[in-house]
Amino acid sequence: MGATRVLAVGMNHRTAPVSLRERLAVDAASSERVLDRLRALSAVAEAVVLSTCNRVELYTAARHGGEARRQLLHFLAEWAGVPAGELESHLYWHEDGAAARHLFRVAAGLDSMVVGESQVLGQVRDAYQLAAARGACGKVLHALFQHALSVGKRARAETAISQHAVSVSYVAVELARKVFGDLGGRQVLLIGAGETAELAARSLAEQGGCDLVVANRTLERGRQLAAAYGGRSVPLDQLDRVLPECDVVISSTGAGRPVLRAETVRETMRRRRQRPLLLIDIAVPRDIEPEAGRLDNVFLYDIDDLQTVVDANLRLRREEARKVEAMIDEQAREFEGWLHSLDVVPLIRSLREKAEAMRQREVARAFRKLPHLSERDRQVIDGLTRLIVNKLLNDPMVRLKEAVAGGEGPLYLDEAFSRLFALDDRVAAEEDAEDEDRPGAAARAGDARRALVGSERGRGGAAGG
Repeated sequence: MGATRVLAVGMNHRTAPVSLRERLAVDAASSERVLDRLRALSAVAEAVVLSTCNRVELYTAARHGGEARRQLLHFLAEWAGVPAGELESHLYWHEDGAAARHLFRVAAGLDSMVVGESQVLGQVRDAYQLAAARGACGKVLHALFQHALSVGKRARAETAISQHAVSVSYVAVELARKVFGDLGGRQVLLIGAGETAELAARSLAEQGGCDLVVANRTLERGRQLAAAYGGRSVPLDQLDRVLPECDVVISSTGAGRPVLRAETVRETMRRRRQRPLLLIDIAVPRDIEPEAGRLDNVFLYDIDDLQTVVDANLRLRREEARKVEAMIDEQAREFEGWLHSLDVVPLIRSLREKAEAMRQREVARAFRKLPHLSERDRQVIDGLTRLIVNKLLNDPMVRLKEAVAGGEGPLYLDEAFSRLFALDDRVAAEEDAEDEDRPGAAARAGDARRALVGSERGRGGAAGG
C-alpha cells in the first residue's frame, strides 16, 4: 500500500543568497502556472507554493516520496535555470512530521529573520487560499495548513512573541508613545523618507491618530511617503518653520552630517515655550547634534539607545519562542498521527467489507434453512448480526488507529494486518463456504474432524511410549 507522504522543499535567507532566491521567487502573476505545473508531476497529488522575500518553499502530498523528491528537484532547477547539483546544496527537505513542524514554525514567526514577525502568517494564509482556489489542495494539505494557521494564531494570542518591538523604527515609535502616551492629535515629524522612515510611518499609522509631517531633501519622495500614510510633506530646508509645531522628531536621512543643529533646537524650544520635545536620531552618522540633548525639556535618543531596547526585546521574544515551540510540538504530533491514520483506512475498509460479505452470506444461508420466518423475524436477525459484527470489529479498529497515531503503525499495517484477518483470502473463503453448502459437505467435515482427532491421539500415544 502506498502511504501518503508530505514533502516540503525550499530555501530561505539562511541557506541561499538573495541572488538565488530571487531566481526561484514566484510572484502573483506566475503562482497559478507554477501550481498547475506541480500538479502535472506524476508523483505529486497536492501542492502549495509559499514565496516571500526571505523564502521559497513547496509543500506537496505524494505517494512516492523518492520519485516526488526527484521530480521536485528537477522542477526547481528548471524554474531557476540552475543545474540541479548546484541548486541542491541550498535546499532543505522535510517529510511528514518534520515538514509539518517546519511549516508551523514558519507560520508562528520562529523561522523569520525577525523572530515573531506577524506578516508571514498572512503570507502562509494567502498561499494556502490560492492553492485551494486553484484545486491544488486535497485532504492532506488542507489539514496541514489548517493546523499551521491555528498554530500561528495561537502563538500570537497566547504568548508575547509579537509584542516586543524588534526594529529600531518600531522601537522609536514605542518610545514616543511611552513619553507622550496616546499620540492622537500630536504632530510627528519624520526627517528623511527612506526605508527606515517608511517603517516608522507604518508603525505610526498602525497606532493611529497622530498628524504626520515628512521633511525630505527630495520633495517628491517626501510627498509619496506622506500621502501613503495620510500626512503632509515639507522641504528639508523649512525644518525651522515646522519644528515648533511638532512634539516628536524621528530623523533618519543618511546625510552624513547633522541636519538639525543644536541652535535650531534652542530657538524651537523658545518658540514652543519650553514644552517637552522628543528627538529620536536613528541615523548613522547622526542627524542631530548631541548638544541638543543638553537643552532643558529636550529628550534626545540615538540609535545606540534604541538598539539596547531592541536587544532586550529580542531576548524577551526568544523566551516566548520556547512556549511557541511547545505548541508546535503538540500540533505536529497531532498532525502526524492523523497523517499516519490515513494509511489504515484501506485496511479498515477491506476488513469491514470482508466481514459484511461473510455476514450477508451466513444470514442468507440461515434464511434458506428457516423458510418459515416472517419478514419481521428476518429484519431482527439481520439487525442482530450487523450489530454483532460492528461490535466485534470496533476494538481492533480503535486499537489500530491508536497504534498508528502513537507511531506504532508499522507493527500492525500491511502484511501483518492482512494476514491476521486473511484479507487476501476472500476467494478461498467463498469457495469453502460454497463447499459447505454442497450435499455431503457436513458429512465430509465430520469425517475430517474425526480423522484429525485420531491422528492427534496417535501422535500422543507414540510420544508416551
